[in-house]
Amino acid sequence: MKISTRGRYALRLMLDLALSDSEQYVTIKSISERQEISNKYLEQIITVLSRAGLVKSVRGSQGGYRLSRPAEEYTVGEILRLIEGSLAPVACMENSPNQCRRADKCVTIEVWKRIDEAVANVVNSITLADLVKMHKEKTDNL
Repeated sequence: MKISTRGRYALRLMLDLALSDSEQYVTIKSISERQEISNKYLEQIITVLSRAGLVKSVRGSQGGYRLSRPAEEYTVGEILRLIEGSLAPVACMENSPNQCRRADKCVTIEVWKRIDEAVANVVNSITLADLVKMHKEKTDNL
């Protein structure tokens, strides 16, 4: 499994919003400048996040985006799955129950299950609030 640039940028975008005042709307332009990511790329990502209800938007001169829920309620897994789709290490692990005709006699499926569980345990246990805390710890030491 490899997280795409789009997935990495989505996580950075959401972290940027989480670092902002929860009542303030943040422009894509300001996020673009802070994160050094093109406006166009962020606009594509924010559209997906907005349609899924992860962010709220307001148009106009005072417009922008903000999180629709508290940062504690978002997991890294939720964000990555929205942008990336399945995080399964192999295609046969994407459906439950497993649809592979060889699943009952496949030995390697145990490897894929463990990898899938390990990834899920990590991404589902880290929230945006955790990332905010980590960010503040790293940047306070600079």
